[in-house]
Amino acid sequence: MFAKAFRVKSNTAIKGSDRRKLRADVMAAFPTLGTDQVSVLVPGKEELNIVKLYAHRGDAVTVYVSGGNPILFEVEKNLYPTVYTLWSYPDLLPAFTTWPPVLEKLVGGADLMLPGLVVPPAGLPQVQKGDLCAIALLGNRAPVAVGVAAMSTAEMLTSGLKGRGFSVLHTYQDHLWRSGDKSSPPSLAPLALDPPDLSEEKESVQADPALQGDLRRLTLEGEEENGEVQRMCEEKSLSEASEDPSVRGLNPDPTDSKTLQEQMDELVQRCFLHALKCQVRKADLPLLTSTFLGSHMLSCCPEGRQLDIKKSSYKKLSKFLQHMQQEQIIQVKELSKGVESIVAVDWKHPRITSFVIAEPSPTSQTIQEGSREQPYHPPDIKSLYCVPASMTLLFQESGHKKGSILEGGEVRMIIINYVKRNDLVDADNKNLVKLDPILCDCILEKNEQHTVMKLPWDSLLTRCLEKLQPVYQVTFPGQEPIVKKGRICPIDITLAQRASNKKVTVVRNLEAYGLDPCSVAAILQQRCQASATVMPAPGAKDSLQVQIQGNQVHHLSRLLLEEYQLPRKHIQGLEKAPKPGKKK
Repeated sequence: MFAKAFRVKSNTAIKGSDRRKLRADVMAAFPTLGTDQVSVLVPGKEELNIVKLYAHRGDAVTVYVSGGNPILFEVEKNLYPTVYTLWSYPDLLPAFTTWPPVLEKLVGGADLMLPGLVVPPAGLPQVQKGDLCAIALLGNRAPVAVGVAAMSTAEMLTSGLKGRGFSVLHTYQDHLWRSGDKSSPPSLAPLALDPPDLSEEKESVQADPALQGDLRRLTLEGEEENGEVQRMCEEKSLSEASEDPSVRGLNPDPTDSKTLQEQMDELVQRCFLHALKCQVRKADLPLLTSTFLGSHMLSCCPEGRQLDIKKSSYKKLSKFLQHMQQEQIIQVKELSKGVESIVAVDWKHPRITSFVIAEPSPTSQTIQEGSREQPYHPPDIKSLYCVPASMTLLFQESGHKKGSILEGGEVRMIIINYVKRNDLVDADNKNLVKLDPILCDCILEKNEQHTVMKLPWDSLLTRCLEKLQPVYQVTFPGQEPIVKKGRICPIDITLAQRASNKKVTVVRNLEAYGLDPCSVAAILQQRCQASATVMPAPGAKDSLQVQIQGNQVHHLSRLLLEEYQLPRKHIQGLEKAPKPGKKK
């Protein structure tokens, strides 16, 4: 994740409430740490900073820095220790050992393959798939990497220690380590433990004499196999490792022996048949092929997988649909220039009738529900008013002063009470208000001071609101309200023409509504099947914009209005969506 340089978005001192929350999160994530140890790791008074950054692949990461060293990092609400922390608490995570020459590959972005493990006399630590693990080098217990187990210990042994063992997130000598004091791992002697009575592990090994021999060779002859281990590690290219799919939750089935392209071909066909069998009806036809993909096929993708036609052998949706048309499952026509639609479906086709939708097991459902990212809830946004110095005299009778924050209803009530208390309602016309010196100074222009003596109620209230300073309050679910000066900028959607004469959709101001531009870009890239990039927004400090190829306003509209439930008044540019039948 940090094999290449990252970009820092912000670096701020932690607040007291966030410090307490971090301690609670650390205790929940690492229950083996005692209260005193947590207090040392997350000090009560010493300087502690929150650094928000984007990794080179666009992952949004929060790093906690203490004493100049990164001690923890958070990705998608999961907390991980850095190697600096593990050097102080080497037993915090289950630790696996590899050969020293492997470190160079891990630093370069490769995952740890099982042939690279050193099996100690006590056996491998017992872990489950997805568990957080430390990786150390032979001869030194100080961890040099943090990773996630790609399979359980039992599966590792059953596989004969072949395949990918750990998805590596962070290593000694990577760019996250370089952001600290760049100290080297301490020398920690390996624990001298007698082999425990791991009955399950012994049974699995004894049941397979060949596996038993493999383990013995790895244990006793490992020093002689350094060259072979290096070769096996190199089999997983760095380019493949940089995808790091299992960490991002987008990985294909790691137990499948098929190539990634073959697995993606199967996934594309699976989603296609699932969508036709369960979602598309005759009344939906003709159906735009882009709508079929974005609204039907993608929603049929199994949890934890990502449908990406570009990674299949078909490369394009149109080519895949041509194949399905050749099998006489569907009929595709170009009803308008450049726009294809599905006009007919043979729901009695054997491939549709025989397609079975796999039900997720209760165990996998529980795991998925526990690891799924919390759904987005829109913030509550209120327009408020701040009392400026020029209006203080008008509001001080009601107990308010310069800088007081008021809602529109409160302002109206204060003005009404002030008028009635000072008997300023015109006796001849109840709809008019006489202006006393304070009202004159607060709401009239200089050239009106001696000419305007009365104002209608609605004009008086409107002028008063206009003279107050606008502020707004944003409240995210479960968080304290945030009040800022001015008016909240709407999410801005624009269309631009690039030098290549290609049209792109640009989205700005997502952060103001609690939306991560990188996450939005990833969703749009998947749904639109178009390239999406995140870049600094011109003229805006610490703000990012998302750029998607083509006119994707329709997809944005569905995402922001229907899924994220954002009010339409906070989004501008939705009218730029392409008209039906018009080529994007």
